[in-house]
Amino acid sequence: MTQPFELPHFYMPYPARLNPHLDEARAHSTRWAREMGMLEGSGIWDQADLEAHDYGLLCAYTHPDCDGPALSLITDWYVWVFFFDDHFLDMFKRTQDRAAGKAHLDRLPLFMPLDPGAPVPEPENPVEAGLKDLWARTVPAMSADWRRRFSVATEHLLNESMWELSNINEGRIANPVEYIEMRRKVGGAPWSAGLVEYATAEVPAAVAGTRPLRVLMETFSDAVHLRNDLFSYQREVEEEGENSNGVLVLETFFRCTTQEAADIVNDVLTSRLHQFEHTALTEVPAVALEQGLTPAEVAAVAAYTKGLQDWQSGGHEWHLRSSRYMNKGARTGSPWQVPSGLGTSAADIGALLASAAQDRLRSYSHVPFQKVGPSRIPDLYMPFALQLSPHLDQARGHLADWCHRMGILQEGVWDEDKLAAYDLALCSAGLDPDATPEALDLSAHWLAWGTYGDDYYPLVYGHRRDLAAARLTTARLSQCMPVEGEAAVVPGNAMERALIDLWTRTTATMTTDQRRTLKSAVDTMTESWVWELSNQLQNRVPDPVDYLEMRRATFGSDLTLSLCRMGQGPAVPAEVYASGPVRSLENAAIDYACLLNDVFSYQKEIEYEGEIHNAVLVVQNFFGVDYPSALTVVQDLINQRMRQFEHVVAHELPVLYDDFALSEESRTAMAAYVQDLRNWLAGILNWHRCVDRYKAEWLGRRAHGFLPDRPPAVPALSLG
Repeated sequence: MTQPFELPHFYMPYPARLNPHLDEARAHSTRWAREMGMLEGSGIWDQADLEAHDYGLLCAYTHPDCDGPALSLITDWYVWVFFFDDHFLDMFKRTQDRAAGKAHLDRLPLFMPLDPGAPVPEPENPVEAGLKDLWARTVPAMSADWRRRFSVATEHLLNESMWELSNINEGRIANPVEYIEMRRKVGGAPWSAGLVEYATAEVPAAVAGTRPLRVLMETFSDAVHLRNDLFSYQREVEEEGENSNGVLVLETFFRCTTQEAADIVNDVLTSRLHQFEHTALTEVPAVALEQGLTPAEVAAVAAYTKGLQDWQSGGHEWHLRSSRYMNKGARTGSPWQVPSGLGTSAADIGALLASAAQDRLRSYSHVPFQKVGPSRIPDLYMPFALQLSPHLDQARGHLADWCHRMGILQEGVWDEDKLAAYDLALCSAGLDPDATPEALDLSAHWLAWGTYGDDYYPLVYGHRRDLAAARLTTARLSQCMPVEGEAAVVPGNAMERALIDLWTRTTATMTTDQRRTLKSAVDTMTESWVWELSNQLQNRVPDPVDYLEMRRATFGSDLTLSLCRMGQGPAVPAEVYASGPVRSLENAAIDYACLLNDVFSYQKEIEYEGEIHNAVLVVQNFFGVDYPSALTVVQDLINQRMRQFEHVVAHELPVLYDDFALSEESRTAMAAYVQDLRNWLAGILNWHRCVDRYKAEWLGRRAHGFLPDRPPAVPALSLG
């Protein structure tokens, strides 16, 4: 069969190594698969299938340093997960039997109790038998924290198969952002990262949830999945009718040829590997210092990082050899290693290295403060009608008074003219048109505080290149939000004074858990400002995927969602908010708003602020295209995210409500929450269209900078 595209040149600078216990693992996994009922008689595989797929070779390449028993156990896990995938395809995807597929998936978590001594049901099929056996053999060697994380990753891997099945039923192809998010869950690489910990060293709990370790896992996942998409396109798309493949997703989104889409997928894959390396070398050492890790814990993180790197090179090598994939014409050796024999000229190696350096350095070569002219506003899809609060004028006056009292207009960053140009009360009036006057004031004050902080960090700390002071400020802001009655810091500037005031008013009637959730949301936002500042100091245009995900944090999305959810009270169970469809709904809304902001703020940020955190610029940098071309890509993504929002409401939420057997009260509360998000989206678009903050005329006379009549106020900070 003719291949649909030529496999691209892969960035893979690390040599693949083979575990010496390969034959032991092959023999063990064959015996084990037969004992579990996965071979002859299963209707899915026979021994010839298992030998052709050669999961022992996969694991020997991806875990080159572990001992024989560990390699055999890990190989059994991979045999199980691939059998699950093929079994689910045959039993439920091909038959499009969603109800039976869900019933099958609902039982599997019962075989992964966090307490190793807890009873489990009797297995009813080879998938359940394999999971029961593997869990019992694996968890005694690992901590409770690892068991929890690995169990969650396994459930995501299993449950998001329903997302794939739903898309097949509807003939729907995901948009690129949605696809990356969902592929991490259904593709299984976060699950694989858990087994890397088993094979190397367990990540200390103190850093397991931090951004650097999360990014290591996510970049690892994305690279693994995108590589697999390139090799498996022919089997999945052409033979099996799958539509969850990155090549197909980009082919559809960009309306380009399959070859062009494959080349773009490889570019994204390379960018994710560069992000992995950047994070490992810059952010991981910093978080280890911040968390005070011991030398042994630092060594564990290093071993885990190297294990992920080994998985990348080993997984690539396996794809070149497995009969499961399209690999005709693929290079069998990595051009990134110096050849041992003759036949490759120094000029070829030099050209290769020059190309690699050009790709990597492109992220650092942006020239700031380029004149770009007025922001161009394309046609943006907005299906929801705008509603405005009748209390808008009153909220405007109250906001100005509050900013004066807090000192926000006296620190050299904002003045009355800027506050009027930003008209944040207008934004609140659209976000929550039914709010009481008091609630509308509180909303406007939160928006003002977040916007002020977002302006303050780059202007004050970026101007001084003072990352240490920004980190200290962030730590102090966190101390302004006591959760269990502890004393807040004595405010030293307007940001602290305003946050203490907002926290006191907002949390007066909250439970401890609600306060903790809200604090985490604010912390996520303020910590993301430090991430932006770090990139600014390096003049580094972010990787596209990392940018989109961090943009949600810099925009204060978690804070907005926390406040919206609390408005619905306890009627909606927490597990509904944590479900895939609701997170998909929220992320679609958030991305629409974030990307919308980037479109309107392009001139303000690029020309007047020297900013690098803008989606249009990120696309320009990644694809090497001009402003209009990049704007078209961002416009398409904005509109796709809105259509995804509508899709989730129309098709996924009703199924979710039935799956959870939600009461009428809960369904009514969720309907109100969806309406809140609709108002949020319509209100944000209206605000951007109306305010002076992004208009060329206002920017021309008020270029972003310190106020001319006063220096910035930078208090002496301490954590005392």
